[in-house]
Amino acid sequence: MALNLEQKKAIVAEVSDVASSALSAVAAEYRGLSVEEMTALRREARNNGVYLRVVKNSLAKRAVEETDFACMQEGMTGPLILAFSQEDPGAAARVIKDFAKEHKLLEVKMLSIGGKMLAPNEIDVLAKMPTYDQAISLLMAVMKAPIEKLARTVNEVPGKLVRTVAAIKDAKEAA
Repeated sequence: MALNLEQKKAIVAEVSDVASSALSAVAAEYRGLSVEEMTALRREARNNGVYLRVVKNSLAKRAVEETDFACMQEGMTGPLILAFSQEDPGAAARVIKDFAKEHKLLEVKMLSIGGKMLAPNEIDVLAKMPTYDQAISLLMAVMKAPIEKLARTVNEVPGKLVRTVAAIKDAKEAA
């Protein structure tokens, strides 16, 4: 079914709005996937805060024109599914990577984060990026380490004194 001009404008506006607020994007070729497999991919994406959409390439090129993902325009050929990470930068890469492990027909074509293109084989780098909560946890651990070390060092002085006094006591009792 052909889309009229108003429907095309609505799709471009929707994808452009999502792309302008997205943290990263993944474009993958889905040729050969069944409807059930695509539905499972969409469900997984929705559960992980990823916007997933199959859009005609000409409309997708217009949608990403003035966003960080404009660098992806020239690679938009063939049947592509676009995944935009809404909550954390690695979400789309994790969803696509995990789904591609089980479904070899899903092939990553392009990755983009922060206005830069990454090679398709760098999906592991993007997928291993920590979530917001994990990043905060790592930061807190780094900030807490010097304080813990200081507390252990300060606590060691009286501990050593007690052990020395106990050793002297044991030596006098033995003599």
